[in-house]
Amino acid sequence: MLGAVETRSVSPVFVGRTEELGVLREALARAAGRGGAPGLGGEPQALLLGGEAGVGKTRLVEEFATAAVREGAVVALGGCVEIGADGLPFAPFSTALRALHRELPAELAAAAAGQEEELARLLPELGETRHARYDEEGTARLFELTARLLERLAADRTIVLVLEDLHWADASTRHLLAYLLRTLRTGRLVVLASYRSDDIHRRHPLRPLLAELDRLRSVRRIELRRFNRTEVRHQLAGILATEPEPERVDEIFERSDGNAFFVEELAVAAHDGRGCALTDSLRDLLLVRVEKLPEDAQRIARIVAEGCSTVEYALLAAVAGLPEDDLIEALRAAVGANILIAAPGGDGYRFRHSLVREAVSDDLLPGERSRLNRRYAEALEADPTLVPAGARATRLASYWYHAHDAAKALPAVLDASAEARSRHAHSEQLRLLERAMELWEAAPEAVRAALRPVDHTEVYPPCGCDPATTPLRYLDLMAEAAVAGRLCGERERALRITKRALDLLADGDDPLRAAWFWVQRSMLTEGLARGDGRQQLATAEELVRGLPPSEVHAEVLSRVANWSMLRAPGPDAFSAAQRAVEYAHMVGAEAIELNARLTLGGLMVEAGDVDAGVAEMEAVRVRALESGPAVVVGRSHVNLPSGLEGVGRSREAVRVLREGLEVTRRMGLLTSEAWVWANLSESLLSLGHWEEATEAATKARDTGPGAKPRGMSCVCFAEIALARGDLAEAARSLLAARGHYGTHDPMPQYDLPLSRIMIGLAAAEGRLLDARAELARALDAGFPPGTQRYGWPLLLTAATAEADARALPVAEQDRAEVLDRIRTTAKRLTTGAPVWLAHDLWVRAELRRAEGVADPHTWSDVVTAVEPLERPYDLARVRHRLAEALLADGADEDARARATELLRLAAAVADHLGARPLADAVTLLARRARLTLSRTPDPAPADPVTALGLTGREHDVLRLVAAGRTNRQIAEELFISPKTASVHVSNILGKLGVSGRGEAAAVAHRVGLVPQGAGERLAAR
Repeated sequence: MLGAVETRSVSPVFVGRTEELGVLREALARAAGRGGAPGLGGEPQALLLGGEAGVGKTRLVEEFATAAVREGAVVALGGCVEIGADGLPFAPFSTALRALHRELPAELAAAAAGQEEELARLLPELGETRHARYDEEGTARLFELTARLLERLAADRTIVLVLEDLHWADASTRHLLAYLLRTLRTGRLVVLASYRSDDIHRRHPLRPLLAELDRLRSVRRIELRRFNRTEVRHQLAGILATEPEPERVDEIFERSDGNAFFVEELAVAAHDGRGCALTDSLRDLLLVRVEKLPEDAQRIARIVAEGCSTVEYALLAAVAGLPEDDLIEALRAAVGANILIAAPGGDGYRFRHSLVREAVSDDLLPGERSRLNRRYAEALEADPTLVPAGARATRLASYWYHAHDAAKALPAVLDASAEARSRHAHSEQLRLLERAMELWEAAPEAVRAALRPVDHTEVYPPCGCDPATTPLRYLDLMAEAAVAGRLCGERERALRITKRALDLLADGDDPLRAAWFWVQRSMLTEGLARGDGRQQLATAEELVRGLPPSEVHAEVLSRVANWSMLRAPGPDAFSAAQRAVEYAHMVGAEAIELNARLTLGGLMVEAGDVDAGVAEMEAVRVRALESGPAVVVGRSHVNLPSGLEGVGRSREAVRVLREGLEVTRRMGLLTSEAWVWANLSESLLSLGHWEEATEAATKARDTGPGAKPRGMSCVCFAEIALARGDLAEAARSLLAARGHYGTHDPMPQYDLPLSRIMIGLAAAEGRLLDARAELARALDAGFPPGTQRYGWPLLLTAATAEADARALPVAEQDRAEVLDRIRTTAKRLTTGAPVWLAHDLWVRAELRRAEGVADPHTWSDVVTAVEPLERPYDLARVRHRLAEALLADGADEDARARATELLRLAAAVADHLGARPLADAVTLLARRARLTLSRTPDPAPADPVTALGLTGREHDVLRLVAAGRTNRQIAEELFISPKTASVHVSNILGKLGVSGRGEAAAVAHRVGLVPQGAGERLAAR
């Protein structure tokens, strides 16, 4: 029996876990669309399996994986790798994808088609990865492409992706897992990740991820409890192949406290004759069976413990230095004692349980640990093929570092950081660069002198020398670390690095390098919401002033131009963009040149040189699609249609945006895709496709990590809600938009639309003074040159609010001053595009209406200007106003006929769009003017006041009486004389049998003639 125990300490009987296994199998059924989960087929499932070390997580996963394979699923297992304190970037995903590549080679190749170069960062088997300069969207693109790869693979088959030991996961793995669980929407996919809960201390980096995932409804957590006494008895029976004595069960249950792994160890100890209460030290308990191994097997166990989570056989042989027969015999003994097991794939060995490996590793002497790491490093340097290519640099860096050999460790760590950068694993890159800075002074001068920036970094802050022949400087490492920190979200660390770098550059001997670091500080300041970054850019600009053209000079000017385009467009921005293009072209910096040309094109459009500016941006877009950097590809499909929309060419903008969606999706440009969706919602809104605009805005809100596209989506929601009369929803969306935009970095393109909506909302709620206050704030801030696309709609909304409120007593106060400010500001805005000219005419017409002038010729000019713009809602609004002007002053039959047709057209658009306030205004105007809009008479609707015996005209008068209107105001609204209005009021009082206007108003409210809430809004005025 003892021999059987030595070869089988794991129970052949799966004990307990019925509920947990049921949850896993239910998730499998939901993903596969089989019974037990009706209507949920094909939905990705995500589960987190937590439990203390030794509680049985791996056994449960194995049992579930076996069941999944029996049901036809493809199971891909990947484990997080612990190499000292160095996690291997994306290790579990690379391992799992490699397993899928073995199982489904043709299917995976088809799913990755067209994106092999990017996906090779995770799965090198797909091809070579081109080492390009830093890619601002590289990580997001890799994550998006990985998600789509899994969705395509799981479209026709069930795939179970298992990620073990998440407590060891590197930051990049954690970020990718979080992204997948947030974004996976389709496919027969189950993602199961396990972690050791007792290791998740308060500051453990996994804790924030678990908290984030807990908020996702699509993620389920399973906490694996310890065994109870009955389950321990069943486990012992399986291990011993016989029913254990009750006393033994009680003893082991009390000693193990129900931990499955400890039950196994205590069972073996008991059968070895050592008793189950051998020691109070858990580490000693775990080491007992190791110490019973033959000497060579113990030595192999110590070597494997220090090598990695899994050590390849060839590497193990090289480090052990044993004859092959002796090595195999030692391995056989360790495997037979269930200390080591063969790794999946059969290419190496690992400890059966990580607790034993940790105990063996902790038992090594310091000198012994350094010596083993040196032997690993030397073996790997002698034969790099001993480990997979993707893990080689990281493993070698870790071995030399823990061997305490700075001369060897520094170049190895730098190579590993370059490897992490090539995989967009910027968190790991930053950690390795910080380790390199730690090793810098300890490494011999000769070693440092042999290092080259071109070999180890991509950031080359210029020093006037060739990076291929100039030694690497400490400042080069700081520059690389600053960019890595910014790209991985560690902005505080990156900011500290730039501060130290600028302290080192304080003597002023290297202005270009200092300017480069100031540009980084500008981006970090903006990213940390501590300002807009302009002060830092100004410092950089001053440092390069008067210097010969260089890449840094071009970059500074390009950043300044882009900053100014967004916040203070004008001649200075235009000049900076022009010089950036010239300098970048002179020094061959194509990416900077293309970005600067996009900025220049946008500024040209905003300055009124529309055709030339659009042509410039289109040329950049075509060039970027041919060979440009991905970030320029994305930006060109955002900026060009934005410029087109700004000049009223919405249909052209939609065409480019549709192409942009295809391009950004194919390339995995998630941030750019979110912007494309946001801009598409704006253009569709202009074209009157409000349902499609809402869908696009929803996509913008749900796509990508950027807050600004979410803010734009909320602006779209607010505009539609306001136009449809849903004031509560408009207010909610306006508040959400403000939250997304923030307050630390005001930009006209965000602030002015928010002010416009706030003015419109306040006016719709009868808060004219609030609307005026917001207008004053916006006008005091001013409209920078080039912001007319946002300024004209704001002035129009304000002028319309004044005109609509003309009859209110509160409107009289300061009205002339407000109208004068609107008129003066309008004169300063350019009208260089048809849409801006139309807005100019429209604003002037609304100002005249606010002054009590209803001129049909003025409104006819507005209609003529708006008609070619393909903006149906705007056209319906101005047609309504033209009809109102035609009816205002004793219209003849021709004018009435024309007004009728205009109102019919406006009503059709308002009904189609669901624009209830406009529809109500059109209906009311037609009723007041006694016009019939329907071409075929409709049955008379039930009227709640018919029983009162009032005529149709008296209904209208009563409604206005209830709204607090005087006889003169009633006359103006109904196009009758004040005397006739007085007669109608007297007749109404008589028919209702009331003594005054107040009682008549009460009757009108009681029968529902006045909408609920109108009285409260009137009182607020």
